[in-house]
Parts: sequence; C-alpha cells; structure tokens
Amino acid sequence: MAEWQKSDWRAKPRVQMPEYTDEAELKAVEAKLASYPPLVFAGEARRLKAQLGAASRGEAFLLQGGDCAESFEQFSADGIRDTFKVMLQMAMVLTYGAKVPVVKVGRMAGQFAKPRSAPTETVDGVELPSYRGDIINDLAFTPESRIPAPSKMLQAYTQAAATLNLLRAFSTGGYADVHQVHAWTLGFTEGEKAEKYRDMANRISDTLDFMKAAGVTSDRLHTLQTVDFYTSHESLLLEYEEALTRLDSTSGKWLAGSGHMIWIGDRTRQPDGAHVEFARGVQNPIGLKCGPTTTADDLKVLMEKLNPENEAGRLTLIARFGAGSVGDHLPRLVKAVQEEGANVLWTCDPMHGNTIKSATGYKTRPFDSVLREVREFFGVHKAEGTIPGGVHFEMTGQDVTECTGGVRAVTEEDLSARYHTACDPRLNASQSLELAFLVAEELSNRDRPQAAEAV
Repeated sequence: MAEWQKSDWRAKPRVQMPEYTDEAELKAVEAKLASYPPLVFAGEARRLKAQLGAASRGEAFLLQGGDCAESFEQFSADGIRDTFKVMLQMAMVLTYGAKVPVVKVGRMAGQFAKPRSAPTETVDGVELPSYRGDIINDLAFTPESRIPAPSKMLQAYTQAAATLNLLRAFSTGGYADVHQVHAWTLGFTEGEKAEKYRDMANRISDTLDFMKAAGVTSDRLHTLQTVDFYTSHESLLLEYEEALTRLDSTSGKWLAGSGHMIWIGDRTRQPDGAHVEFARGVQNPIGLKCGPTTTADDLKVLMEKLNPENEAGRLTLIARFGAGSVGDHLPRLVKAVQEEGANVLWTCDPMHGNTIKSATGYKTRPFDSVLREVREFFGVHKAEGTIPGGVHFEMTGQDVTECTGGVRAVTEEDLSARYHTACDPRLNASQSLELAFLVAEELSNRDRPQAAEAV
C-alpha cells in the first residue's frame, strides 16, 4: 500500500465520469481544492471504522440515509435539520429494537454526483448529455446547462463544509437530546393510522422514565445529549476526491478528506477500474454496492483489493437486488464471503432495486416493496447464520410525495404534489420513521451478541 498514490486512478479505465472541455480551468479548480482544509479528519474515520466493525459482529447496527443527490438550489439549514432530526428518531427506534448502539451515517455533505444508466437523454426529440449531479452539470434541459463545469466542485465543497458545520453543532449542542428526540417520535404515533407503532413508542417512554428515576438524566450523562454523526457519499467524481485526499500524519496513511465513508456504486465496481483503484488506497471505511450482476468471483477479487488486511469495519457490502430477487442473489454472495473468511458488514439498500415508473409518469418506489426487500434480506441472513448489520435508505426529513404508500398513504395521484427530487424518489419523514419501526420489529427477533462497550 505504501507505493499507492492518490493520482494512480488516472491510469485506469474510467466510467460514469465527465469529460471536461476546459483543461486549464479544471487544473485550476483542482489546485484550489487541494489547498483547502479537508472536510473530515482521520481520527473520525478511524472511530467510524471501529463502530462499523462492531456492527459486523452484531454488536451495533448501521443506519445510513439521506439524499439521492444533494442539490445546490434546495440547500438550506432547515433541510439539513429535518433530515438529521428524522435520522435521530429512526436511530432511537432501531436502538430499542436491536438492543445495540446504532451507527448514524448520513448521505450528506458530499452526495452531489450520480451515475446514470445512459450518457444522454432525449426530450421531445432533443438529445442532450445526461444530468450527472450538481457537482458536474445542471438539471435544466439546455445545451449550456449540461456542459460539465469544474467550478461546481468549489460550490460543492462550500456547501459540504457548511453542512458539516451545522451537523456537528446539532450533534453536540443539545439538539440530539434523547428525551427531545423521543418526544418528536411520540408525535408521529399519535395519528390514528400509526396506532400500531404506539406500543413500542410507549415502551421506549417507560425505559426513559425508568432511567430518569434511576438518576440517569441528560444533565448528568453527556452521552444522552450528544451523538456521533458521520457523512458518506458515492466517490464518483475522482478529480474532487483526489484533490481532498490528504496524508494522515498520525498513521502515515492516505485519507479521503471529502467524507467519513465513501462507497463504490454498482456501475463503477470494475476490479481494474479507476474507482476501485482510488478507494483501495485510502484508510476510510469503504462501501461496495452489490447488485444482481455481482458474481461471487467478482466479489472475492474486490474484497481482496479493497480490504487486503481483512480489517473489521473497513468494508461494508451494500446489497441492492429488488424485492422478490434477494433470495436469488444474496445467498451466493454470502457464501463467497464465508469461503474467503472475509470480515464484512452486510447492509441492505432496498431503494435502488425497487424503482418503477408510475401511471402518472413519475419515477417512484412503493413503500411495500422497500419493506419486502428488507424482510427478505433479514430472512436470508437468518437462514445462512450470518449478521444483517444495517440498512441504507434514500430519504429526506421533508414532507415530499415521491414514494408511494406508508401510513399516510401517498398514492400515484399524489406524486405531483411535492415531487422535489432532482434524481431518484426518496422516502419522506413519515415513511422513514415508519420503516424504522418495522425494521426494529425484525431486529427484536434476531439473536444478538452482547453490545460492545466501546461503541
């Protein structure tokens, strides 16, 4: 690993990345980014790795969630707060169900670039390059908007820095107090349709009341007021990633300074490709999306490349197959991991395999399909005797209408009301919290090792 350099990816085949037309501007932007401070620090990444290692042993559980693609136009303090708030609520419910700590990782402060199924799109007979996320080009369907602009990387950095600043303030400034978080959750269960979740919410209340009676209160115990909250994104735009990569003086290892955890998508996991080459050299925890086309042999090669020291917490495998297909694909990948004796954390992404086009023309994801894939994921791990260690959702704290179903019963006719995503449909706040209650039920039924005290 010592001979790895952060620019080595440039000699490898690249996919899903833009071709910039102004080389001089690109170099200037990369140089400026390289002079900026990193967004995250090595000690934070190491702490996250240790917590993910605990999750891989069943001593913790990973909740990873946030935007499909962060937007420059929709960026606001309220938006950050709302997503952070619902993730805290979800984490509390999951903690109660799993009886282990929940590791909270947002798809935030860096999730600006998106892979696309085709390099171009056609509207009314006009063909233009695809929109690839605000860090690369613009959503507006004009020739000018779709030209990749290097300067957008600087705007992405500024927005990511501001997002992280607010997240750190929320995490340590009292906003995350456990009693306040539960009060928000109780508000959700007051609705008539959410009555079935009230029993669990009341049991959580009883636990908090007992803790208070025993003298375990927020003013006495700092950990009831603060949380660890990490950021993650798909490391798709490697010019941006390289510019923010730094050598950690403590360990002598490279750190991707753009986020605590980065992942490789299902379209960019070529073993000899640029994205795998970049990810293998940084010390951050790495995620790897595993879809229906992932073969056992591919997975074995990728595990060796991305985690040659077989380090716990280093590699998270994010399964995304689609409801009804988990049993066709996950068992063979689980067996491949077992054959190699590999340390991995298995998590479920039930979003990307369940996207459909509604009768009204909008892309959507049925809530029932999302839940079904989660249940199938848990079922396979139970059958194989392995650990389902986390979930990965595209979600927002805002009251959008992008995914159908849930207790508030978003219908296909409702989609046009508040369909704000720039890319893929997200669960809204109510659907996210409802899903947390349902996953908590699954977790409460699994066999659990003793929680790790260090997490």
